[in-house]
Amino acid sequence: MKNTFRILFSLLLVTSFTSCEPEEGTIYDVLDFGKGAILRTISVDNAILNSSQPSSAFIVTIEEQDEQDGGLMESVDIYVTLRDLTPDNGTSVAADKYVKTYDASEFTTGPLGLPRATLSASYGEAFAATGLSAADIQPGDLFVVELRLNLTDGRTFGKSSAAGIITGGFFSSPFAYNALITCSPQPGVYTVEMHDSYGDGWQTDDGNGGSGIKVDIDGTIVEVGMCSPYGAAAGTFAGGPDCVAGDYYDATDTVTIPNGTESATWTFPGDNYGEISFEVYGPGGEELYVGAQGETPAGLLPITLCAM
Repeated sequence: MKNTFRILFSLLLVTSFTSCEPEEGTIYDVLDFGKGAILRTISVDNAILNSSQPSSAFIVTIEEQDEQDGGLMESVDIYVTLRDLTPDNGTSVAADKYVKTYDASEFTTGPLGLPRATLSASYGEAFAATGLSAADIQPGDLFVVELRLNLTDGRTFGKSSAAGIITGGFFSSPFAYNALITCSPQPGVYTVEMHDSYGDGWQTDDGNGGSGIKVDIDGTIVEVGMCSPYGAAAGTFAGGPDCVAGDYYDATDTVTIPNGTESATWTFPGDNYGEISFEVYGPGGEELYVGAQGETPAGLLPITLCAM
C-alpha cells in the first residue's frame, strides 16, 4: 500500500510558574472571564497505536483546573474520531465515538495542588468504539483522541469550547490529540534510495550535514542518510553512525528489521534547503513511501508494511 500523505507530529512542552499573589495572572483571567475549566497537557506519553497489538495505547498525563481549583470536576470522557488517510481501501467514517470515562476519584493531587492523572485508550478500545471492521482501518490512518471534561454543575468542556488562548503555550489544553495507527512490521531488508538535487549530500537538520532518517525498531535506533562533504567528520552524521556518501547526488542504504519486531517507526529530520528526495522499498521491492524533493516535513513518516 502506497501512502502519499504527510504527518507532522508536534510535542508540547509545558512549564509551570508560581505567583506571589494568588488568583492573579492569565489563568485566573481566563477562568473568571468564561467561568470555564481546562485540562492542561503535562505530557503525551505515547501517540502511536499498533493495530497488531490491541493493548497498545494512547497515553496522556493531564491536570485539571477550574474556578474552584479542581473542586468542580466530575469526570473526563474519552472520544475518538477516525481520520481516514488511506483512500486505497475506501473512505471510512467514524466520528465522536465514546470510548470510556475517568471519574474524578481516579485523579490524584499534583505538585500544583490540582487534580492530575494519566489517561489511556488502547487500540482495541478505540477500534471497538468505531463499530468498523478491521478492513476499514489501515496503518497510516489517525485516531483523533478527544477529552471532554464534565463538571458537577452539568457543564462539559472539549475541543469545541477551547479558545486559542488555552490550546497552546502555558495552558497547553487542546482537549484533542492525534494518534497514528501502525502495525507490527514485516521483517526483512528495507531499501532507502536517497537523492540530493544540488549534489552536495544531505543537509537535513543542519546546514553542514545533519542527521539521517531514524528508524526506531523496538527501542533500538538505526540511522540512514546521505553523507555531506561539509560534515564535521567524513563518513558520519553530525552525531551518529555511518552515513553513505555515494556521489553526493544519489546513494543507497538499507535497514534490516528482525523477525519478531513489534514496532518500527521512521522519522525524517527535515530538509534545510529543499534539495532532498528519497524512496523507501520493502523486502519484496514494494514501494512504501516517496519523499518528493522539498516536500517532506520533519517528523514521522507513514511507512508501514504489516507482518502477515
